[in-house]
Amino acid sequence: MPGNSQRKGAIRRKGKGNTAGSGGRVRRGLEGRGPTPKAEDRPYHKSYTSPKAAAARPGGGGTGERRGPQRTGRPGTGPEWVAGRNPVLEAMQAGIPIKTAYVSEGAERDDRLRDILKLAADTRTPMLEVTRDQLDKMTGGAIHQGVALQLPEFTYAHPDDLLAEAVAAEGEPLVVALDQITDPRNLGAVVRSAAAFGANGVLIPERRSAGMTAAAWKTSAGAAARIPIARATNLNRSLRAFKDAGFVLVGLDGEADTDIAELPQASGPMVLIVGSEGDGLSRLVREACDVMAAIPIGSSVESLNAGVATGIALYEISRHRG
Repeated sequence: MPGNSQRKGAIRRKGKGNTAGSGGRVRRGLEGRGPTPKAEDRPYHKSYTSPKAAAARPGGGGTGERRGPQRTGRPGTGPEWVAGRNPVLEAMQAGIPIKTAYVSEGAERDDRLRDILKLAADTRTPMLEVTRDQLDKMTGGAIHQGVALQLPEFTYAHPDDLLAEAVAAEGEPLVVALDQITDPRNLGAVVRSAAAFGANGVLIPERRSAGMTAAAWKTSAGAAARIPIARATNLNRSLRAFKDAGFVLVGLDGEADTDIAELPQASGPMVLIVGSEGDGLSRLVREACDVMAAIPIGSSVESLNAGVATGIALYEISRHRG
């Protein structure tokens, strides 16, 4: 009979426990924040597929079937997170590639967050609102202050492809190789100088080396998007391939007798190899070099960091080449 139904939910009771609606507050707060990412791209969603799992699928770049003969480059170390209001704002202002931006529910609005939301809207950056607990888990417990960015995984060029492109390019080929450079800001500075002075690319080792992190992207000032960066499983083997192709391997060493400004080999195909400020070039890389060159500096300074040294050396090489 009407009014005697025992089925749960048949009657809506008012009173304690009733939840007020948002009145469109949440919807309005998300307006202008770009398209919503697919479910499989949201780390907290049940449909999310990690890069490793995707690579293991057939045709996904892992052990399954390869689609076509074209090289896709060596995958990076996985997506990176930028957390905190100042780091997020600086990353967005620097034009670093962003996969998705996240803001936590109830995040306190201040000038920085308002600037972040405006930049996200202006650049159509996908932005999702999540709970603070979800953002804690996604960023690994970092101090995110209610906002974080997930960067896309960087795709490196293959050393063989970098060699082929350098040989086929117009002018005199020039590649910069880094050995034991572990500071991402130095890597970014080298990438920026390499692009500025017309190098064909940058070669880094897979191990004991900085990768293209957010810090490297920021220091490169966008140059990482304009010049190929290759990562070698075995740096010495890749350097031998360049040598066999007619490139002269020039290593920077503060103790060398040859001044980089007077390098006779500067006019031909060259790989400029730069080591760390503390340890310099490793023994095997040093033995592979055809010539060692130095940047003369005053006795009051012991050495230059890799980013500064590379910029000076590239300037002298380009000046020599005219």
